Amino acid sequence: MNQEQNILLWKKCLEILRDNLENEQFTALFEPIVAVGFEDNKLTLKLPSQYYVQRIEEDYFGLFSATLRRVYGNDVKLFYTYNIIEDTPGTSVTLEHDNSSSKINSRVQRQMQQLPNPFDTEELDDIDPQLNPRYTFENYCGSMSNKLAVSVGKAIAEDPNCKTFNPMFVFGPTGVGKTHLIQAIGIKIKELRPRTRVLYTTSRIFELQYTTAVKKNKVNDFISFYQSIDVLILDDIQELAGKQGTQNAFFHIFNHLHQNQKQLIMSSDCRPSDMDGMVPRLISRFKWGMTVELYKPDYELRRGVLKMKASQDGLELGDDVIDFIAQNVTESVRDLEGIVVALLAHATMLNQEINLELAKSVVGNTVNVNKKQMSFELIAETVTRFYNIDMDLLYGKSRKREISDARQLVMYLTKKNTQMSSTNIGQKLYRDHATVLHACKQIEQRLSIEKKFKIEVEMIENEISN
Repeated sequence: MNQEQNILLWKKCLEILRDNLENEQFTALFEPIVAVGFEDNKLTLKLPSQYYVQRIEEDYFGLFSATLRRVYGNDVKLFYTYNIIEDTPGTSVTLEHDNSSSKINSRVQRQMQQLPNPFDTEELDDIDPQLNPRYTFENYCGSMSNKLAVSVGKAIAEDPNCKTFNPMFVFGPTGVGKTHLIQAIGIKIKELRPRTRVLYTTSRIFELQYTTAVKKNKVNDFISFYQSIDVLILDDIQELAGKQGTQNAFFHIFNHLHQNQKQLIMSSDCRPSDMDGMVPRLISRFKWGMTVELYKPDYELRRGVLKMKASQDGLELGDDVIDFIAQNVTESVRDLEGIVVALLAHATMLNQEINLELAKSVVGNTVNVNKKQMSFELIAETVTRFYNIDMDLLYGKSRKREISDARQLVMYLTKKNTQMSSTNIGQKLYRDHATVLHACKQIEQRLSIEKKFKIEVEMIENEISN
């Protein structure tokens, strides 16, 4: 069979696969594959890297093999070919499908050991990781709003063999601590394993470096440098949107690092699926590991940030001052730190006593303190304080009556007083939307027959709104 006929048959395979897969899955995994030969029932496919072989063998081979048999016949034998080092034909590998990904991996490892690795980190000098020494885990306040992200970050930092969360993709609005967290991971890695080549950079700097490399005809040097990194931390990756050339360069860097078990950590102001101007094959890769959200700081976190910042600056803030600031400055950790800096300036330069009146004046220049913004965090904090319950218990599995009642009331009041959906409310409390709907019905029934409970709920709502 000539190559032209083979290409036509392969196009039929792609049409079948496209009809049976999500568009992102097909575009990212199967569209780049090329049929390079079909002779004596032996079909040879050229893939970009070993990773494609693993994904097909482990996740899609049922559909893939059925498609090949349908188009090429039941006796078709499949061979994969790819370069161990991308764009380097001398490192080409050809493997026969044998229904065993583990066998393929072991053969690849043997072949890779026989090839020189131009990016061997043992022969490379250390680099400046570009990390801010203040951004440590010790200086990072934790609460339920960032607990998962912090846990994943520490797992990556403390266990070099942990590749479950590779890549780690952190997203959330401005000022919630993304940059601090991802740099804390890098700092901890350098503390535990000093020879590890860790690099933090922003997407803007990455773009400027790529543009300079293009002008100086040194794109290969640019890519080779980044492929030598053990832990690459890229901040504000949404800024690469619309920059096709830079995205293509990062695509090659990402593939090489991920294929060689190097850690990638990225941050963005939105989740991968909401990114505009980013090529689908990159978006697909962003989802390969762990995507975790950092929420706006809850009440517990806001208090913690204020106490830590005040302590670092040598300020003594009374509980009434901390409570007032935490209740009114709710959007951003940066805003909270800015308030403490302003209080410090008044105390040192104007020799003013830091009391509630001064706090109200300073906060009044930053936010509108006349309107209290309804939020899940405010409602949860008010309900648990009213019933004298530890707020952490809301998120657990306890079925004690007082905990369960408080949890249901938080769901009801959040549904009533905010624009949050039942699904989002449930996610906050690690429940599903059906649980939230059931809770709302239960509270409504109790309000109609329990006079004492109705009065309590009115008192809580009044406290929330005033």
